[in-house]
Amino acid sequence: MKSDHRFAPEELRFLRNQIPLHHLMQAFKILIKLSEGYWRFLCPECKSMNTAINPRTNLGRCFCCKKNFNTIDITMRDRRLCFVQAVLLLREIREALIRQQIIVK
Repeated sequence: MKSDHRFAPEELRFLRNQIPLHHLMQAFKILIKLSEGYWRFLCPECKSMNTAINPRTNLGRCFCCKKNFNTIDITMRDRRLCFVQAVLLLREIREALIRQQIIVK
């Protein structure tokens, strides 16, 4: 089934960069903890906790399997969604975070 969804690059950039990855992981009940000043999470690929979230880039990195994860990647993987479904879900999450004043539009 072909999707007719097209997303503006600015919207995708916002969803990747402005939704805090640690908030998303907490909402999805992914094992995550603050350790030594870094958010560490259970890697969805190799299940290692040898990970960190870079707050400057909002990317999660697993140092065992060498994979990077952004909010779209985590949403697709954790919720078992395709790209379009993940972006649509992140739109809803973005609006909820704006209402809660966690992020600014």
